[in-house]
Amino acid sequence: MKTKLHFLFAMFIGISFLQAQEITVNTSMGSSYSNQVFYKLDTEAEVSFAANSWDIAMLRTSAYDFALRVNGHIGISVFEASNTPSDWTSINVSDEASWTQLYNSDTDWNNGAFDQGSATYGWGEYNSTSHHVEGTVIFILKYGDGTYRKFINEDFYAGYTFKYSTWDGSVWSEDQTVTIANTNNSNNLYNYYSLQNSTEVVAEPATSDWDLKFTKYYTALPPNNTMYLVTGVLHNDMVEIAENDEPNGVPENPTLTYSTDINTIGYDWKSFTGGSFSVDSQKSFYVKYGSGTIYRLYFTDFSGSSSGDLSFNYEDVTSTLGIKDVHEGISFGVYPNPSIDKKINLIYDVSKLTADKNEVLIYTITGQQVYKTILKSDSGFYTKNLDVSSLTAGVYILKFRSGDYTINKKLILR
Repeated sequence: MKTKLHFLFAMFIGISFLQAQEITVNTSMGSSYSNQVFYKLDTEAEVSFAANSWDIAMLRTSAYDFALRVNGHIGISVFEASNTPSDWTSINVSDEASWTQLYNSDTDWNNGAFDQGSATYGWGEYNSTSHHVEGTVIFILKYGDGTYRKFINEDFYAGYTFKYSTWDGSVWSEDQTVTIANTNNSNNLYNYYSLQNSTEVVAEPATSDWDLKFTKYYTALPPNNTMYLVTGVLHNDMVEIAENDEPNGVPENPTLTYSTDINTIGYDWKSFTGGSFSVDSQKSFYVKYGSGTIYRLYFTDFSGSSSGDLSFNYEDVTSTLGIKDVHEGISFGVYPNPSIDKKINLIYDVSKLTADKNEVLIYTITGQQVYKTILKSDSGFYTKNLDVSSLTAGVYILKFRSGDYTINKKLILR
């Protein structure tokens, strides 16, 4: 019977692909990449922030975990100028040649440029009496326009207290001291601050509201691992991504190795040749959610800095047409998924006779039951069409129950 079930699913593949079409996204980072763009696959949501709205970013997810990143997108360079706090007043920009340049990690959000300093914790040392991390390293931020700012993160304990000053060409400006509590923007990964405008800003959506960040970042390029500023994609660490070259089209069962490195998509899905960019549409990326949902994504266009426009396609490929064994002798499948007309088809094979009823229940993601139907319980192979147009568009959990055995599938209604 399971062979028959596989055969019937194969017959319906064409129908399903018509219903579960690729999503095409045309977005833009703006001329000269003036914006950083965040995109969420499962909600098709996009939000942009002005790239020059912030200078430093502070990890805010824990009272004990910290990280300090710099805005590499706008070309700010970070240098360690001294590991002696008392040198603060004597820092001189004429000593730039002796400074050590530092970079954000492009594989881990929690490892910023300031965390690369010479102190035990990059920018500071742990005080075992107060349980604070106290700043010991003085940094210089050098901007693309030649502006210099000196910076020290003086303290961390469930928040950041930092001091900074701007070089006016002959002397340093009056020191400014700022405290940013981790409780600010409680749904976000980072808090942000503009040293240029002396203000805290929001420069990212809630952590649960984005998967991909289109931005500029520094990465090491061969052959000498020289650091270059590139334009590409960094991903949310709540998802994992696998890269797969697919010169012959979509493989039936690709062998995928997922990575948590945030630069897995990176920059090299495009190349610059003969004065223009081309994209490698045979390079696919599989984005895997913690829930098990998987999206296949590939790029179709990239215009470069003239407009910052780019395009990509993606679709849900979460074993949508796969057949799942609930138990030996019981198999179940559902298509199309996602459904664009709120009509779905169930295919199930109960090879062993059971006195218990088979049923399908649909729940909201908060656990509220919104649909229930009874299926035939006799041994055999069955199909059943369901019209769930009474339900609003969204994501649901569909439960198939046969006797003591159940299986849950995510159901998307558009």
